[in-house]
Amino acid sequence: MFELKKTALIGLAISTLALGGCLGGGGSDDDDVVDERTPQEKRIADGFFVVNEQKLAFGSLVPGVTAYDNTSRWTGTLNGAGFRIEVPENWNGYLVMYAHGFRGEGSELTVDSPPMRQYLLDNGYAWAASSYSSNFYDVRTGVEDTNALALAFNDIAADNGRTLDAPAKYYITGVSMGGHVAGAAVERETLETANNVVEYSGAAPMCGVMGDTELFDYFTAYGLALYETAGVGADDFPVSPTDAAEKQATAQDVLWTNYDVNPNADGLTSPQGLTFFQILKNLSGGERPIYPLSFGGFQELLQGFLGSDGKITGVLNKSVVDTTDFTYHFQTAPGSTLTSAELAFNNAIVQAVAEEGANALLDNGLRRIPKINGEFDVPVVTVHTLGDLFVPIKMQQIYRQRAEAAGSDDWLVQRAVRAPSHCDFSIAEFTNTFDAMIQWEQLGIKPEGDDLLDQAAMADADFGCKFTVDGFPQEDTRALMPPCSAPAVD
Repeated sequence: MFELKKTALIGLAISTLALGGCLGGGGSDDDDVVDERTPQEKRIADGFFVVNEQKLAFGSLVPGVTAYDNTSRWTGTLNGAGFRIEVPENWNGYLVMYAHGFRGEGSELTVDSPPMRQYLLDNGYAWAASSYSSNFYDVRTGVEDTNALALAFNDIAADNGRTLDAPAKYYITGVSMGGHVAGAAVERETLETANNVVEYSGAAPMCGVMGDTELFDYFTAYGLALYETAGVGADDFPVSPTDAAEKQATAQDVLWTNYDVNPNADGLTSPQGLTFFQILKNLSGGERPIYPLSFGGFQELLQGFLGSDGKITGVLNKSVVDTTDFTYHFQTAPGSTLTSAELAFNNAIVQAVAEEGANALLDNGLRRIPKINGEFDVPVVTVHTLGDLFVPIKMQQIYRQRAEAAGSDDWLVQRAVRAPSHCDFSIAEFTNTFDAMIQWEQLGIKPEGDDLLDQAAMADADFGCKFTVDGFPQEDTRALMPPCSAPAVD
């Protein structure tokens, strides 16, 4: 059985994310004044976050290849956020904004260059990327700071001695939490409520949190199902960290033969363990290739959320998580009639209920966690790995359902890639996804995609082969994936 290397997850900077309680900081000097800011907002105001200016410098395009000599490359800070901007000599007049993923809960702010940087420069695109002025799961700040940088593009160019016309078009792309940023940036609600508004012509969210707060519902459902299958079901939500640790230890003993040595699917030899394997498969998107290979590599990460209180580490003041719409399947496929055993399980498991107003509309800009309602009218192309259990492909299914409900589904194309981890695309897959959106927006050529709501299609052994293109930097991991019988689309 294939085992995901822990270093692959650590390298994605996702192991420190937690849903837990509010962090301290800030506070009012006047006990009679109610401070409605979240602890996260207090940190921004108090200067908790600091741009690491030494890390703003540009790196090479790929190892051993220096950055283009004929591009303008600028770094600096804007409203507390660091940035990189690169403009080729033969600029085509279009600006691409790149949104990075989750950075953890530390104070250091850093910037990433887009993975398709070579493609952008080869085709004359300017690009810009912000560190955002905060870390944590602060998508509101990610959207506002990315848009603010886009709007400051010409002034920054002029300050650095290059006079440019205003961009003729803006595009946005991003990964993981940055996919949430990119998806939210083109939403109608964002255009109506953001303080910094950019009308993007197209978006390419990759491995994105396209279900917004439903990601945290999924984390919660994972924990509640873990307890229930192990026979130590929770009495209520939230579960205290102490109780969660005790239940976790029991679950590891009951569901796995030896969790510490083998947390993978072949370590699940008990009936309860096999039940949990099926439940997680269906919670994360249903039957699909690669899921059995990635199961073990995400257990430590997902169990790191146990004992959380649903306030997204101080981004919110109230719990936003809600599992009342979840149905747990382990003998049938999602959407099927439940068996008697499944009915009993669903009746027994505790439900998390969101607190009223936890992520309400605000009168001073975006929600604290911006919504992705599926209300957009520009081309959007997404890509997601089939084995991802951190931000599961279920997020893409939710996005499709919301787009269909909003009547925006003709503007959405989605693709699946056969890979075991989170955002572990090859450079070709990053580039092909972005290029497909560009060809659609500029030439009217709507790209091919996958139907992520077709459970029968997803269950096929070859699902995801069409858009999987092996190559740098994923050669070693891809060698462990089951081969495809059909070639990928170039």
